[in-house]
Amino acid sequence: MVANGNQPDEVTQAALETVSQAVELADQEQRSAPRARGIRGAVSRWRAGRAERAGGRRRVGVALSGAARRGAHVTGIGVSAGGRWLSGQVLAMAPRLPVRNLATLRAQFPGRSPDELAGALIDGASRASAAVGMAVGALAVLPFVPAAGVEIATETLSVVGIEIKLVAELHEVYGQAVPGNVVERMTAYVGAWAQRRGVALAPGGLVIAAGSPLARQLRRRLAGRAGRSVISLGPLLTGAAAGGLINRRETRKLGRMIAGDLRQRSPHGHAWPT
Repeated sequence: MVANGNQPDEVTQAALETVSQAVELADQEQRSAPRARGIRGAVSRWRAGRAERAGGRRRVGVALSGAARRGAHVTGIGVSAGGRWLSGQVLAMAPRLPVRNLATLRAQFPGRSPDELAGALIDGASRASAAVGMAVGALAVLPFVPAAGVEIATETLSVVGIEIKLVAELHEVYGQAVPGNVVERMTAYVGAWAQRRGVALAPGGLVIAAGSPLARQLRRRLAGRAGRSVISLGPLLTGAAAGGLINRRETRKLGRMIAGDLRQRSPHGHAWPT
């Protein structure tokens, strides 16, 4: 399986929209999080950002709902194809993810060390994936219940997209950005996501070849991720709560694993180079 420029289908396009909305929502929550300047100021800031956060959650839900409505009659065959279809769509989606470079990250999170910046990115990605799980769970109580297979596929692709974006940005933070064009770089980060460790660079770059152990590992990871997405479809709002909690926990766990591996090999250690 090689990143060969395949175009994402409608479900994957909607998953990209969901990634964007969920990441924006997580950024809003981080900006409005109470800071240690007195309880009154903290409460005031939280109240001021409440409407903005509620609007962000609605936008995540709209993106997911639109994906399910459109995808239910467009991509049913692809969804039923299982891991091979998911793998192909992840590779098509990855080069289109909005990954920030180190300069942008340091400008958005000024005054933070590499470890502090990595922690902020992990926290933001965990919030974003939790928002996706909660939005999918909320769809289960709507009068229109989309095809479950498409819901699962959309949540899976959305959360995987958030996590691959996190993996790429952690490589930027620890001075190990992958060289090459955008397809080559993002294919390498898909491999890092599947293997749960930083990219091991090799001459000529990393390739996910059909039938390779890495390709099979990617399909197994995606199958496991899709299995966890089923939890979000639980009755009433129990699925929303459980889906959000599990997504947050799993994304945080992945981020810490990748950050820990990259930290050991980082050329600048715990401080920025001077």
